[in-house]
Amino acid sequence: MMDMCPELLSPAGDFDCARAAVENGADAVYFGLRVGLNARTKAKNFAMEELPEFMAYLHLRGVRGYVTLNTLVFPSEFDLLEQSVRAVVSAGVDAAIVQDFGAARLIRTIAPNFPLHASTQMSITSAEGAAMAQRLGICRVVLARELSIDDLRRIRPRTELELEVFVHGALCMSYSGQCNASFGMGGRSANRGQCAQQCRLPYELVCDNEVRDLKDRKYLLSPSDLSALDLVPELIAAGVNALKIEGRMKSPQYVASATRQYRQAIDEGVVGRRIRRPAEQLLELESPFSRGLSQGWLAGRNLQIVDGRHSANRGICIGKVTAVRGDRVAVELTAPLRRGDGVAFPSKLGENHDQGGRVYEIFAGKLSIKETVGGRVELAFGRDAIEFNRLQPGQELWKTDDPQLDRRLSKTFASGRTQRRVPLVLTVEAAVGRKLSVTAQAGTGATCRIESEQELEEAQRHPLTAEVLREQFGRLGTSVYELRELDARIEGQPMAPLSVLGKLRHEMTRLLNAAATALPTPVLGRGAGGEGIRLPSPVIGRAAGDEGQELTYHVLCRKLKQVEEVLALGVKSIIGDFAELHRCDAAVCMAREQGAEIFLATPRIQKPGEDAHFARIADAKPDGLLVRNLGGVAFCAERQIPFVADMSFNAVNPWTVAWLHELGARRVTAAYDSDHQRLTELADAVPWAELEVVVYQHLPLFHTEHCLFDTEVGGRRKEAKLTPEEEDRQAQRSTAPCSFACMKHEVRLRDRFGVEHLLQSDACCRNTLYHAQPQNLIDHVPELQRRGVRHFRIELLESVPQNILTLPVLGAECKL
Repeated sequence: MMDMCPELLSPAGDFDCARAAVENGADAVYFGLRVGLNARTKAKNFAMEELPEFMAYLHLRGVRGYVTLNTLVFPSEFDLLEQSVRAVVSAGVDAAIVQDFGAARLIRTIAPNFPLHASTQMSITSAEGAAMAQRLGICRVVLARELSIDDLRRIRPRTELELEVFVHGALCMSYSGQCNASFGMGGRSANRGQCAQQCRLPYELVCDNEVRDLKDRKYLLSPSDLSALDLVPELIAAGVNALKIEGRMKSPQYVASATRQYRQAIDEGVVGRRIRRPAEQLLELESPFSRGLSQGWLAGRNLQIVDGRHSANRGICIGKVTAVRGDRVAVELTAPLRRGDGVAFPSKLGENHDQGGRVYEIFAGKLSIKETVGGRVELAFGRDAIEFNRLQPGQELWKTDDPQLDRRLSKTFASGRTQRRVPLVLTVEAAVGRKLSVTAQAGTGATCRIESEQELEEAQRHPLTAEVLREQFGRLGTSVYELRELDARIEGQPMAPLSVLGKLRHEMTRLLNAAATALPTPVLGRGAGGEGIRLPSPVIGRAAGDEGQELTYHVLCRKLKQVEEVLALGVKSIIGDFAELHRCDAAVCMAREQGAEIFLATPRIQKPGEDAHFARIADAKPDGLLVRNLGGVAFCAERQIPFVADMSFNAVNPWTVAWLHELGARRVTAAYDSDHQRLTELADAVPWAELEVVVYQHLPLFHTEHCLFDTEVGGRRKEAKLTPEEEDRQAQRSTAPCSFACMKHEVRLRDRFGVEHLLQSDACCRNTLYHAQPQNLIDHVPELQRRGVRHFRIELLESVPQNILTLPVLGAECKL
């Protein structure tokens, strides 16, 4: 038997979804606010005035509620954040889930005792990252979905924070918090709750200038959904504190089905029983919503996480077409089907060519039947629902809707009856000449003690018995309680009228409800304006009197050839960002020869066991590091290495900038989510800081664990001898050997507009897709300079743009 029972955390996009979660066994729910500041702005969410009633509903049933304040917060929104925090704390919300470092810091100042959970958007992937989050007052981290159970085992003993892991629902192609695709392609930021789901769109793969024929596989960036039901015992054994279901934009039926099945899996896993589920149960889990299910990365490297044939909810594949006979379709079924079920016939031409409808009749031979468990049958549809001439033998049949299942799931939460009861343990003391006393303890932790108004008299005919007490106190009616245990301590033969017992039962229920929903007195700081909360002064930043220093342009190079060309132009500040770390040494030598400063970039993500990359980069003895994750910050702080915090920290407000400076950052790079208006707003808010603004770059759209080089280009080599570059890359890997396709082929993804975006692999074999069109903000440099920004960066991708790296463009007053 395992010692720890993890919390089951379910999504609550609205009150119906919350009821579905609660009635089917959730320990906690997470939800967003309609005022914004949450990563699911399209969900129904909750109004502020609904929170007291909503939290009372949850707490009465022993369920916790966590509010999602998990977006980046701009300076102009801090008043809204403060108002929201004060409202949720006063309403009894149990914790907030946050992404923004600065927002976490402000919340901790406003509400010192309010629990904070680090969102998966904070991109925490290691024990070092968790330790940094703990310095912000975080008590729980929602770890990145890209971590394996082995990774979790390595993190668990190295942190005292609670660990939360997603176990079911949609997966993002990019690391959460590191996706710029929606912002770069449509001006909508995923870090602001406005994800446009660019990963769910079709792409063509162009390898060495030729389009690869991938047949009907067009959705190369659309991962299947996560389902870790079979891994629950391993997750419990790994010490995970909370298992999370994704889906604040999904239906209540989806929430009900997923919550119920993971509740059962946790309960069985805790007592050591292996989970054995019939096929119908798995079908039920997948029916409400599915893009196909996989274990994601929890079981380790997963090259099959992208099916590629579709990106939308298609339900379940239940068979194939065997023939078309007039106005009927002959099929071979592998799963049950009923009249009225919705089905679809996917087309190889893409989702826009799919067709389907509701099953009107099912024929087994000449016999019309209501349902079938599988086998060969013929299906009939409504008039003009199907173009039969477009169907072909071998074409798949998918069930997209199951009305009977929806009704069954709806009954678990929408019937008006309480399905989930709070256990009640009573101790009743009765003796002649003393008042009858009842001590109650509910499963919510609420307790009360009540007594009868009068002392008990001796019974003449019907003395009080334990059976009578259990019957009377078990009549809990429409309350949320159920009598689990009653300890009757009866002395002599006392008598108690049934009316007295009924009155005590009602009073007990009232007191327990009041205790369960009572709000603790909130501990709140003073307001953010006037004489209230002030921004902490950073320990590192711009020194007094430095305002007049000249501008400096830092040029990021990804190839040694670029370093050579840039140095030849007279550039005096270089950043090296190399996939092959052995190139770091050569780049440093080249910079030293020309008297230029050089920083080296770390990988964007650090998983357990990958901290050796930091040491390898530092061994090249650069002037400092361009750090992209919290693990890198910890490494530099320990070794006292100068560093610049890169865009991956998503700095959009002064509280984040101040925190990164205090951790030791020499400069802080403004987040890519900041347009021109937001950049000037940030610059005005941090006159004391050293900001660095990227003014020319190919925006990194996706940064993903999924390797398209391996899965789509392939060609795994088996020769024993590797090139020096391949040996270096293999030494950097923490997973199984790969094909090294990233070192032999040029790969681009062509979007639906015909634009080809370059794909590259980093030192840890993670893929980054770069926007084909460069983002150029150089025209805004004079205005940003007037606002005190002195450091600007140009990031090269494939070539050195001569029109950018020239003095007439940059201005003669800058230092190249």
